[in-house]
Amino acid sequence: MTSTTIRGWAAPGRAALLLPLALSLALAGCAVGPDYHRPQVDTPAAYKEARAAQTALPAGEAGSWQQAKPAEDTLRGAWWKLFNDPTLDALETQAQDANQNLKAAAARLGQARALVRNAKSDRYPQLDAGFGPMRERASPASQGRPDNGPATSTTLWRAQASVSYEADLFGRVSSSVNAATADAQQSAALYRSVLLALQADVAQGYFQVRELDAELQIYRGTVDLRSKTMDLIQHRYDAGDVGELDLDRARTDLESARAAAAGIARSRAAAEHALAVLLGKTPAEFSLPARPIARVAIDIPAGLPSSLLERRPDIAAAERAMAAANARIGVAKAAFFPSLTLTGAGGFESSALGDLFNWSSRTFLLGPLVGTALSLPIFDGGRRQANLDRARSIYEEDVADYRQTVLTAFREVEDNLASLRLLHGQTTAQDAALQAATRAAHLSQTQYREGAVSYLDVLDADRTALQQQRASAQLDGDRARTVVNLIRALGGGWGLSEAQVAANEAAR
Repeated sequence: MTSTTIRGWAAPGRAALLLPLALSLALAGCAVGPDYHRPQVDTPAAYKEARAAQTALPAGEAGSWQQAKPAEDTLRGAWWKLFNDPTLDALETQAQDANQNLKAAAARLGQARALVRNAKSDRYPQLDAGFGPMRERASPASQGRPDNGPATSTTLWRAQASVSYEADLFGRVSSSVNAATADAQQSAALYRSVLLALQADVAQGYFQVRELDAELQIYRGTVDLRSKTMDLIQHRYDAGDVGELDLDRARTDLESARAAAAGIARSRAAAEHALAVLLGKTPAEFSLPARPIARVAIDIPAGLPSSLLERRPDIAAAERAMAAANARIGVAKAAFFPSLTLTGAGGFESSALGDLFNWSSRTFLLGPLVGTALSLPIFDGGRRQANLDRARSIYEEDVADYRQTVLTAFREVEDNLASLRLLHGQTTAQDAALQAATRAAHLSQTQYREGAVSYLDVLDADRTALQQQRASAQLDGDRARTVVNLIRALGGGWGLSEAQVAANEAAR
């Protein structure tokens, strides 16, 4: 039986090459991976605390809770500008330029995007080229001779190119690309999460320093007032009008205020150092001039509950993790089906370097050097099934993590909405308490000078006024930080009208 030869190819050999290729074309697109659908999460029609806020706030403020139109993949913008504080604006810019945690997150995003390109490379043929000699000595036994027979050594020079391509019959490659793409999208969402956390941490650290500045100012004023009172009592003691007990009490109160002021200064230094690290600086490189905190008069629209699922980057990251896990189920399923790898090599071989590129030295190989082009797994002791079970379990874990992340997000929003609502009433009551305590302190000082009350009454009124002043400063700090926490809980975005922005700036 003879065969027709065309340019050195035997017809049966060509048929053997074309058969796997035709089979790959017939089976292409038979992906076995499950289609991805984002799990449903029940969301309430409105935030519980938003409804309470509409009831509790005055009529002019109830309308501030409006529907937002967010999207997780859109730029949030400089939300901190809502506080209308140029110093905070500058700090936020410095942090985004120099924070090392943010740079690490950006590097992780770069790694994930590189892995996407790596996975996509499997869609294309792999081409390699090589050149070099090979020295070989075959044993006599391998040539059918006695073990002590003669054997020769040969040198073979080779210059060749090889090509390899895996046909994506059952979607292994496409599922791997989908998984890597979802991983990259998750890394992008995590980067935005780190960015939002950094912005919020800088704002909270800044307001913490400003709150301590206010407390330090209160205590310094208290030290000045008590120093004057101490001088007055010393003068009256020298004149014999009061006893030594009043003098010691005045001195105790004065030194106690000085000690408390030193403790607040220590806390202020630590808060400033923490803020410096957020800015990517050493504490020695950063100093923030003292300025007491101003009251924040901002009510942020809470939006609709469903918008939270689109806005928060950590929820987006959890959802993308599910998508990646779903795609990897497809990769694990594809291992149960045949794989087709098309390979070929061509070049030149000769025993002498000078004859290497002669036409007669040409050589080629179509098909795998070892094994077959089309392989079908039969038995592996349960390894593939174990990999599939693991992929499914990872997906189920990611679904649970996603739903837990959503629940946590709703709790954080409700917590901060409740805090803002309750802080409104608490601040009003605290202002009234401070006003009364300040008036009582002034009256006690006047009555003491007139001899109408004892110094114990003065001390009690003074300490009460100091407590109320400090409580007011702390409430101002709590309100500012709660606004920042709500912004973080909402994902850093909201919908304010131009009129509302103008009203907020006018309130400053």
